[in-house]
Amino acid sequence: MHFTIRARRDIRAARISRLLMSSERQRWQVEYARRLALADLAVVCFAVGAAQYIRFGGPVDPPLATQLSYAVSYSVVSAILALAWTAILAGSLSRSLRVIGCGTEEYRRLVSSTVWLFGLIAIMSLILRVDIARGYLAIALPVGLLGLIVERRLWRGWIAAQRARDRYGTAVLVVGSRNAARAMVEAFGRDLTSGYKVVGVCIPRDGRMVADPWIAVGDRHVPVVSDDSSVVDAVCRTGVDAVAVTATDKLGPVDFRWMAWELDALGVELIVAPGLVGVAGARLTNCLIADMPMVHVEKPQYDRAKCARKSLFDFGFALFAVLALAPVLIAVAAAVKLTSAGPVFYLSERIGRDGRPFRMIKFRSMYADADGKADALIADNGGNPLFFKLENDPRVTPVGKVIRKYSLDELPQFFNVLHGEMSVVGPRPQVRREVDSYDGVMRRRLLVKPGVTGLWQVSGRSDLSLDDAVRLDQSYVENWSMVLDLLLIAKTVSVVARGDGAY
Repeated sequence: MHFTIRARRDIRAARISRLLMSSERQRWQVEYARRLALADLAVVCFAVGAAQYIRFGGPVDPPLATQLSYAVSYSVVSAILALAWTAILAGSLSRSLRVIGCGTEEYRRLVSSTVWLFGLIAIMSLILRVDIARGYLAIALPVGLLGLIVERRLWRGWIAAQRARDRYGTAVLVVGSRNAARAMVEAFGRDLTSGYKVVGVCIPRDGRMVADPWIAVGDRHVPVVSDDSSVVDAVCRTGVDAVAVTATDKLGPVDFRWMAWELDALGVELIVAPGLVGVAGARLTNCLIADMPMVHVEKPQYDRAKCARKSLFDFGFALFAVLALAPVLIAVAAAVKLTSAGPVFYLSERIGRDGRPFRMIKFRSMYADADGKADALIADNGGNPLFFKLENDPRVTPVGKVIRKYSLDELPQFFNVLHGEMSVVGPRPQVRREVDSYDGVMRRRLLVKPGVTGLWQVSGRSDLSLDDAVRLDQSYVENWSMVLDLLLIAKTVSVVARGDGAY
């Protein structure tokens, strides 16, 4: 990559401009991190204060049990603990601009920092022969950690609302081949809460650049601002905050190094995407081989999703859900029976793990003759039987609309879980006509049990396109973990309570 004298002057001018006046993005990021720091301190102070108040039965300040020659009160201990906790949170980069606001790394660092802190307290207590009340620590640890997680979640909700108003975003320039650039634009578009907004792409120069000076992604037309050999010039012209580089043939190692240096001089963030789709972060390991960064990808977790631990969890959770929700089950059953003719339950054949059919149990939400009208409705709405859903389905009863909106019709599926036919979390269970149209990729969904809830349930439900539903189910099958199941269950409660995307 060779730069002309004029291009270098433009770069120097752009650099001076950025140094003289901080960008809006830099200002809000610094302000956001400052607010997080103050909120973290408030939560930690509340946690240690509550622990002291609860453990010692009121506003008392007993001395610490120690062999030191001087007395130390618990108020001093609480102050030191709060400051140390806050310092470790800062030292672990839990407020780094690279992790706050999206993903799970922010939460992981909160948990890691808290565990390290209380491990350090245990070591220091042994060395200094200080006996800190165990009840005090047993209250401060969970209260503080839970408070920090809730606080960060609330801040995420706030910044997501700001980004929905087109504020606090990061303008991105995507660099790569035409197909790779389109895939990256689609990926950024699926996660609007991250704040990354693609404003242009740089692709290798070919005959289509003149005929198609843009890339179509859904209903968007992203302009092609330059080829991949003039990235820095495009950055100066567009004023973007970040450059995302994906697969491209023209940008070699030497060119990439020069581009990284020039972007650093401009204060522009550099993002490198390996082009991996549907791979969870837990399966990725960064390593350095011969001074070249590598990403090692662990094998798909098909077998782990069939383990005894998941089966035991499914049975225990389903049993608890049936017992806890018994009044709701009885109320819904009565509403279905009293408002329309037909049985309370609807038994529908679904295809389970390894292609084995089973009878899935649901509360009946349609009129009794609904199945006989299915083929006509499919033909009237495009003739595609795969993932067939109608937003205003005339076969749905008035009560059915309500129980579908809040997924109450799905609750009897916990009996399928108890019977071993389904899992609490898994791919969407599908009917035979859908499975018969599967290709080799989609058939991988049958490697695990279908679930009462899953990635599709918390990512749009019936509003999802077929491609998105398949992608999410496939991602779950390959990236299963117990932590993922717990996160999806928690998200399901929130999504169902809002009734979004269900019909």
